[in-house]
Amino acid sequence: MSDRSNGTRRRLSALSEAVASRLWPIPAAALLVGVALGVLLPELDRAVDEELPSTIAAWVFSGGVDAARAVLTTISGSLITATSLTFSLTVVALQLASSQASPRLLRLFASDPMVHWTLAAFLGTFAYALVVLRTVSDAGGNLAVPRISVTFAVLLTVVSMLVLILFLGHLARVLRVDTMLKDVHSEASRTIELLAEDRPEGTETIPAAPADRTEHRVVANRSGFVTSIDRARLVDLAEQHDVVIRERRAVGSSIVAGTPMASWWTAEDASAIPDRAGADPVGDGIRDAVSISYERTPRQDIGYGVRQLADIATKALSPGVNDPTTAVHALSHLAAVLADLAELPPEPPSLVDTAGRARLVPCRTDFAALLETALQQPRRYGAGDPDVVSRLYGLIADVAWRTHDPERRAALRGQLERLSASVARQDYDEVERRRFAQLEADARRVLDPDDEPTRP
Repeated sequence: MSDRSNGTRRRLSALSEAVASRLWPIPAAALLVGVALGVLLPELDRAVDEELPSTIAAWVFSGGVDAARAVLTTISGSLITATSLTFSLTVVALQLASSQASPRLLRLFASDPMVHWTLAAFLGTFAYALVVLRTVSDAGGNLAVPRISVTFAVLLTVVSMLVLILFLGHLARVLRVDTMLKDVHSEASRTIELLAEDRPEGTETIPAAPADRTEHRVVANRSGFVTSIDRARLVDLAEQHDVVIRERRAVGSSIVAGTPMASWWTAEDASAIPDRAGADPVGDGIRDAVSISYERTPRQDIGYGVRQLADIATKALSPGVNDPTTAVHALSHLAAVLADLAELPPEPPSLVDTAGRARLVPCRTDFAALLETALQQPRRYGAGDPDVVSRLYGLIADVAWRTHDPERRAALRGQLERLSASVARQDYDEVERRRFAQLEADARRVLDPDDEPTRP
């Protein structure tokens, strides 16, 4: 895939992410569409009402002015009430998700398409009925009833009620913790797939800043989290100015304004990019290619999904919730996500331009750090629960089956040692300790390259 098409995909992904993560764009658009239809359909009524065939006229609204006003007033009043109900239920869902699972799941509910389209249906119908109401007139004895428009308002109301029924069923489903886990897992899997497809050209050579040239630091102009990095754009920038760029912050990491986010040095003998105005074109280009926001997003951040699943497991193990079964389920989803990550080929140490010259030293995905994020808190808070401990051993074995990379296997061995040390400090009986010893031995057999079982 070309850099241009990659850049287009990233921009489209960023746009869809921006729209999906906010509640207002789709309902606001539906409100405008409702107003437009409320203006245009009465005009159509005036043009075709007298020419309607009898078969069609029998199906449209046939009441008088008072009846039309009553219908439209009832529709507009009931729809704004239903909108308030939907919004209230959404707020309750957000509170439950925050208290029972993790505050980081609020974003999933805010970006739920069903919530968006339910609000859109209600607000669009409300606006349409209200605008059509103004065209119902009996001034001067000249009765005006837009029959087609009133009929369409009734149909929109029926559709809105069906949407409300679907929304209530959807809400009952998404409030289940298993559904939350599935949604986070699916989101993390999509991120892994996108990053796997978008692997740029690279080389094993890591360019170092020469001692005789200045390494220029580029500082962040705002605080927050690094949400995405357009590496194709950074490579083009480096090639344009004949420099080498080094990332200092990985996607998902926290950054403070005024601290280094990247650095660059010239590939030729010049110590700086000449610029009469004293500007920093390379630094400005780097800042434009790196997105910083107040919260993490899943667009390029693999660790965000891992963090959410680990948070759900940790929250389930807290004394206030005390739900180790949910923690076990969360660890099962973590095992699947980590196994997908473990199977990815390692990222190249540096990325090259069209001429094959190293131009960018990226912050590569740190599998050991992601593994630590997934296991550290569940191990610490769940070491006293036999089911959680059993699943932690199983997680290590499951991930080990999916990778032959020596560094990733070494990280898994380290986690296995720490898990066994944590379990040794707990008050378990002999039966439980024998079970854990067997699980540990099974995991070690998978991790040992010499004794690894034949795969089916």
